[in-house]
Amino acid sequence: MRKFILAAALGAALAGCSSSQDNAPQAQADVDFQARLQQQLLDAKPGSVIEIPAGHYALKRGLSLRTDGVTIKGAGMDKTVLSFKGQVVGPEGLLVNASDFTIQDLALEDTKGDALKINQGRNITIRNVRVEWTGGPKTTNGAYGLYPVKTQNVLIEGSVVIGASDAGIYVGQSNTIVVRNNRAERNVAGIEIENSVGADVYGNTATGNTGGILVFNMPNLSQAGHSTRVYRNKVLANNLGNFAAKGAAVASVPAGSGVVINSNDRVEIFDNDIADHQTANVIVSSYFSTNYYNTRGVAADYNPYPKGIYIHDNRFKGGGDSPDGLKFKALKTAVYGLTGHFPDVLWDGYMDEKSLVDGLPPPADRICIQGANGVLNADGPHDYKNPSTDTKPFQCTLPPLPPVTLEPAPKA
Repeated sequence: MRKFILAAALGAALAGCSSSQDNAPQAQADVDFQARLQQQLLDAKPGSVIEIPAGHYALKRGLSLRTDGVTIKGAGMDKTVLSFKGQVVGPEGLLVNASDFTIQDLALEDTKGDALKINQGRNITIRNVRVEWTGGPKTTNGAYGLYPVKTQNVLIEGSVVIGASDAGIYVGQSNTIVVRNNRAERNVAGIEIENSVGADVYGNTATGNTGGILVFNMPNLSQAGHSTRVYRNKVLANNLGNFAAKGAAVASVPAGSGVVINSNDRVEIFDNDIADHQTANVIVSSYFSTNYYNTRGVAADYNPYPKGIYIHDNRFKGGGDSPDGLKFKALKTAVYGLTGHFPDVLWDGYMDEKSLVDGLPPPADRICIQGANGVLNADGPHDYKNPSTDTKPFQCTLPPLPPVTLEPAPKA
């Protein structure tokens, strides 16, 4: 294996420049560092390991990698920091169009757009990476932190994402995914799985976001999503005001949402700690309850309804006491009174009427809920005029989904 290592002397010099009062040497050192690093990425061959020493490095241009089989490795997510605060060129911090890619033990800060985008690759490992917009939650922050799209065999673990104006950790239009042991906070969406097949999301902490963990299925994308398991996570007090850009899909996520399932199929939510969400601990909804409904044409084969949803054996606490939006506030007051609160699960009430038998979907398409303190059918189809608290339609079970197996096993 060839190893490409940025000179330790350069790393030491740059670390020293970060605290220097003389800005000219620091600026030149940063320019030199960027040139060397991008050249390393251009020259990399399959099997290359690019090691970046500890230090705080200021970059003005986005980086790119197009070679398969490369590892980028820092000295730790709080020791090797690539800062894009002064970025003037490139929409991403790092754009990767390659397979068999690993990135670990470093931080990407204040990118102009998405921090790390990986497009159309296989066998992707993101480990112990911190992404942060250090100025706090702002609409002008980059949309996505960790952003694999149209990828296969993806592992994201041990990472931290703070401040994304769309989703902190996002995996879209991908297959065979494990997102585990990460922390997402102060993003619009903490963790989002969208139009993806076969995802396990577990051991994560999502707190202080607008919505904690989202499982979405959007229209007019390359594939439909199904078969996601969300388990053993801590989804706590995600009550941050929504700061997404107008028109973004997540702009419709109410502040105070724990786990949100929208228009997706075969989703299992179990063994999670979900607590203190001011709108609802869990929201199950359809395409018709989003801000992008009727704003674009929809392919004829798009399924706008959530089907085969199994919520069971979670630990719920608090929540539902101060829902976001005038309609939700009025609905809460009408059903539960001024001092009442929504139950743990809020469903918008949209169903595929053509598939109903005796008023219920086929067994495999039902929404089954066990162990919650109640369910509210908000009656979205009739503008919330006839909500129902009847839990009988949800008293069912579904077969558990199989675990996701990454092949080949990710490199340690």
